[in-house]
Order: sequence, then structure tokens, then C-alpha cells
Amino acid sequence: MAQSFNIHAVGKRKSAVARVYLRPGTGRIIVNERDFQEYFPLETTRNLASQPLRLLNVGADLDILVNVTGGGPEGQAGAIKHGLSRALQELNPEYRPILKKAGFLTRDARIKERKKYGRRGARRGCQYSKR
Repeated sequence: MAQSFNIHAVGKRKSAVARVYLRPGTGRIIVNERDFQEYFPLETTRNLASQPLRLLNVGADLDILVNVTGGGPEGQAGAIKHGLSRALQELNPEYRPILKKAGFLTRDARIKERKKYGRRGARRGCQYSKR
């Protein structure tokens, strides 16, 4: 692994967008200028965001900086997972088949459906009154 790399990738999930930067370092993960543990207090969201690192057994010699906006904690964790997978694939092309098989490179396209006119929501119509 070259020591002078600086890799950037973007991951998305619902309305969350994560910009992930990989640099040589000591294994720190910084999310929005805060520590990873502090930004995601729940273990489930931490596990979701760090799945690619655990799958490939990497990250001990990388510093990961993330800027994430939009969505909630779960969506942001999913966006980080997607961006991290893309960045790791750029770092080493041999990781691609492993990440692809795990489904980490696929963009989850499920987003909120827009509200339609003449309705109370995306699909919910007005209440029907028989009398």
C-alpha cells in the first residue's frame, strides 16, 4: 500500500450523503469533526457504518475522515458504509469482488415518495364519508 494516497468517495442512503476521505494513519475515524464513538452512540449504527472495515480486516493503518449531511443516524450510517466501500475499492481494486458480493457497493435507491396533489400524503387519500 502506497503511503502518499488521499482517496475520496461519496456514499448515499435515503437523503443522507457521506463524503469519505482515506489517508495513511493510525486507525482513527472522525465523523463531522467528532470521534466515531461520540457521533454514533448506539452500537448498531457504529456496526452498520464499519461493516466494510470488518469484512476486509483493514482500517488499522488508515485514518478515515467523514463529512455526512442529511437524514437520520441510520441513513447516515448507511451512507458512510456505502462511501467507505467505494473508497476501499478505489484503494485496492482486489476488494471489489468481496464488497460486491456483500452488497456494499449497491446504492440503496429507496427514498421517500413525494406528496401528490389532491391527497393527504404520497398515497393516502382524503377520508371517504358515505353519509
